[in-house]
Amino acid sequence: MTRKGAVSPKRPTIYDLAQIAGASPSAVSSILNGSWKRRRISAATAERVIRIAQEQGYAINLQASMLRRERSHIVGMIVPKYDNRYFGAIAEQFETMARARGLFPVITCTQRDPELEFDAARELVSYQAETIVVTGATEPDRISEFCAAAGVRTINLDLPGQKAPSVLSDNFGGARDLTRLLIQRVTEDFGNAPPLWFVGGRPHDHNTTERLRGFRAALAEAQLDFAAERVLMPGYSPSKALAAMEQADFPAKIGIFVNSTIALEGVVRWLNDHKHRTDARFGCFDWDPFAALLAQNVGMTEQDVPGMLNRLFDIVTSPGDQFPARIEVPCILKPLLHG
Repeated sequence: MTRKGAVSPKRPTIYDLAQIAGASPSAVSSILNGSWKRRRISAATAERVIRIAQEQGYAINLQASMLRRERSHIVGMIVPKYDNRYFGAIAEQFETMARARGLFPVITCTQRDPELEFDAARELVSYQAETIVVTGATEPDRISEFCAAAGVRTINLDLPGQKAPSVLSDNFGGARDLTRLLIQRVTEDFGNAPPLWFVGGRPHDHNTTERLRGFRAALAEAQLDFAAERVLMPGYSPSKALAAMEQADFPAKIGIFVNSTIALEGVVRWLNDHKHRTDARFGCFDWDPFAALLAQNVGMTEQDVPGMLNRLFDIVTSPGDQFPARIEVPCILKPLLHG
């Protein structure tokens, strides 16, 4: 705790005060804005929080909260990665669409690190962002709870949360349709359907779970067997995908569902190293124009970034909570023909 009268190197937030006081961020917010009695918070708790706020120099933040009556027009976005076309397209189109609506976009990349994500949210709140778009976050509900206590709206994009509206792709439908195409093409090219493998992603990731569900649904529809040992989920990185494939026992002819263009790099490296003894066809969830040129690629699922952002800005620019908790936007299947 900072000594009374000492200068803190960083302005405290409601979350900091809540940690020190042993209270929830929403309770601290109610105490500081004077609504604590309506929530039946005890006077002792209110006095303790106010004392800690004074000791921590929170008066500056209180003044800033008063200034929120005048709009900042700032809309923030947290993104996990810049180095693939999907998240790059989200960031670029988000900026364009925000400015077209008279908003000022601020974007920060957090590398799928939950602490960086939370720190980014705190900084965006300190800059009086009116809305924060939480894209592909590891712990979206933690961010939403903190922002709600500070009076800042959050919207989840790409991955869902329980504490704020979520806009995401129909991962199940997109994966099912891509798997159907993969089954059709391997059957045409090989004369029958060889075992299909699922490569990439994380077991507890919502998007991966939904894509695997779509993959399994298409296999069941075609009366093809599903085997857990043919599911490789080492993460999204190329090196992890390559390492997992090196450990697997593949037959001479295979079909591969590749879960993201990031993992695809590792898959392509493996295919190149084993091209003399493995004949493969693959489909990839996500779109990349260079990957579309690969001879083994039968099709790709493109996520509808403009469609998702249009739905997101419907929420950003509308007051109230009249929108559903989760909005799923259909994907675009792109079959590929070579030769």
